[in-house]
Amino acid sequence: MNKESIFVANKTALGIEFGSTRIKAVLVDENNNVLATGGHTWENKLENGIWTYSLEDIWGGVQNAYQSLVKKVEENFGVDISTFGAIGISGMMHGYFALDKNGNLLSPFRTWRNNIASEAADYLTEQFDYPIPARWSIAHLYEAITSGKESVDKIDHLTTLAGYVHYKLTGEHTMGIGEASGMFPIDVDTKNYDQKFLCVFDGLVEKYNLPWKLIDILPTIKMVGQVSGVLTDDGAKLLDVSEKLASGIKVCPPEGDAGTGMVATNSVGKRTCNVSCGTSIFGMIVLDEKLKKTYNGVDLVTTPAGDLVAMVHCNNCSSDVNEWTNLFAEVAELCGAEIDKGELYTRLFKKALEGEDNASGVLVYNYVSGENLTEVTNGRPMVVRTTESKMNLSNFMRAQVYSTFITLKLGFNMLSEHEKVKIDKIVGHGGLFMTKGVCQNFLASALKAPVTVMENASEGGAWGIAVLANYMNNSEDTFENYLNKIFDKVESIVVAPNEAQVVGIDEYMNNFNKALCVEQKAGEVL
Repeated sequence: MNKESIFVANKTALGIEFGSTRIKAVLVDENNNVLATGGHTWENKLENGIWTYSLEDIWGGVQNAYQSLVKKVEENFGVDISTFGAIGISGMMHGYFALDKNGNLLSPFRTWRNNIASEAADYLTEQFDYPIPARWSIAHLYEAITSGKESVDKIDHLTTLAGYVHYKLTGEHTMGIGEASGMFPIDVDTKNYDQKFLCVFDGLVEKYNLPWKLIDILPTIKMVGQVSGVLTDDGAKLLDVSEKLASGIKVCPPEGDAGTGMVATNSVGKRTCNVSCGTSIFGMIVLDEKLKKTYNGVDLVTTPAGDLVAMVHCNNCSSDVNEWTNLFAEVAELCGAEIDKGELYTRLFKKALEGEDNASGVLVYNYVSGENLTEVTNGRPMVVRTTESKMNLSNFMRAQVYSTFITLKLGFNMLSEHEKVKIDKIVGHGGLFMTKGVCQNFLASALKAPVTVMENASEGGAWGIAVLANYMNNSEDTFENYLNKIFDKVESIVVAPNEAQVVGIDEYMNNFNKALCVEQKAGEVL
């Protein structure tokens, strides 16, 4: 079958992911090969103390991403596309999307980046004896209830960004189990919300006389491979402003960026791990047994197939180094030099390879926002050094790169030391790995284990949700086997730890820990 006939036979799957800085659309064939991509750049806004995106941002952005993909299909294949074999929606996990009975938003959408539900999260963690991060939907809901938000009694449905978009496209309030596990704890035995914790929560809010029970407003959980609705007429018009897109296309359960990251790196089997580097950074370790206790900064979520995952999540990764790169670009422009931004990133990151293994005592705190794992409430990006530090570009850039994953390393160390968690394979993906031989090398030394980067690392979650959509039409095989067949032919690069770097990064981490009090104090006084 040639590529043009694939479109006629509907042997395609469309994946759309709402990332922190980019909405990306990826179209794949029945073998999950990429046919075309489209995208739209966007940014969250801090409005009245809330990190948010407006509904106009959401729909305008996805429409632009979709149209750019359709244009590429027309240019490359001469096809005026009007349907697909399947569709999947993914997005940033967690947050707070409360809807009334008519599907209208009751309060501004809160993204994962918000830290305003920290007290609620801490209280629920104590009551459940189960980790409830401040990012989780249930923490935001409890904060809204206890702070007297008038809208809580009108809530008909609580969801996430991916769940909301899926609902508007299909009319179905459903969600993949991986995405749902970032809203409320999952019982991995029943593959549903934990009944014990549902009862505990309802008891905690009983005095507020709410007209609903928690289970009534949570999305219905769907498993990988199941159909989670079809594209409605209204949904098709929302996605395609040209109104050429046909309705009736099957849509897979919406999943979060954590789940699609696991798919995109073939890290759904037990004792596998993937590390995703973007605006935030998180490591997902598929556990072979439950953790013995609760740890600050370690979430418990699931794979799209419902297996338990320890998620070490850090709010801050690339935002600060992006700002420094913009500054260097401005300096170059001031000196009359013109340089491509991508080329500048490559040169700066490679310069980090020339730095000392401990960055000569230069420390970078890349905390644009707060960081739960290190108990930093208000992020304040800082560069700290001793008078003996050799402050040059190579040491500065090495410290910048180290800063993107050093907090993650703290979380991994905790699991290794206290739980003896075993990892057979680590796969890295995300924009930071696009400069070969830098972040991958340093991360391997930081985590003291080989790190693999696959050739499709830059496609990320949008490709991952397209794969999940395709699996919905090919679910006669187990999900793990289905992925293994896809990745049999994927080329990859494996980097082992470097002994000198291991020592240097450990020294950097120890210095980072010692000076954390400075970062915490900066958030209090600035």
